[in-house]
Amino acid sequence: MAYPRKLLNPGELVHLDLHPHWVVFVKPAFLSILLGIASTKVNQIGNASLKIGVTRVLIVALVGSIGAVCFVGLKWYFTFFVVTSRRVIYREGVLARRGVEIPLERVNNVNFAQSIFERILGAGDLLIESASEDGQQLFSDIRKPEQVQNIIQEAIHASGSDSFVEDSVVEQLERLEALLNRGSITQAEFEDQKRRLLQE
Repeated sequence: MAYPRKLLNPGELVHLDLHPHWVVFVKPAFLSILLGIASTKVNQIGNASLKIGVTRVLIVALVGSIGAVCFVGLKWYFTFFVVTSRRVIYREGVLARRGVEIPLERVNNVNFAQSIFERILGAGDLLIESASEDGQQLFSDIRKPEQVQNIIQEAIHASGSDSFVEDSVVEQLERLEALLNRGSITQAEFEDQKRRLLQE
């Protein structure tokens, strides 16, 4: 299922449209497999009453784990990570919904992180630092995060928002202040940059 195009603004183009990496299914699926194997081993128990009790517990646990797999599947289906020509969009939730939108002109930095296991599978986390009140947004289980990082940078470059030159002085000062509040720059660096902007 693609991100609904009716939610895009006029003239907005989609550069990337992703669901989470399939690694989100690993834990619930692995648990279901273990419970299934355990269910087949119950027949080796000699005590009949104990066998019945264990079988019932395993069946309940197995049904629960299968339900968990189905829930994760629904959540995966309704979760989107989208990069457009104007913004980064994240939507998740089946019944209750949550969304994050970061305008490209507000993006200061994009970082990714992968463990060895995630690198083998092609999954990872993406951290987007923006000049907004939220500051940083972490997105987990992103497919090929290094490529996604490049796509975001290309989208920023294409929109022309990767340069302070095209922004107004007020917008540049807002970005600097956001960096200062997060501790990304020192007070001295802030004052120096502010002085340069006001002299231009």
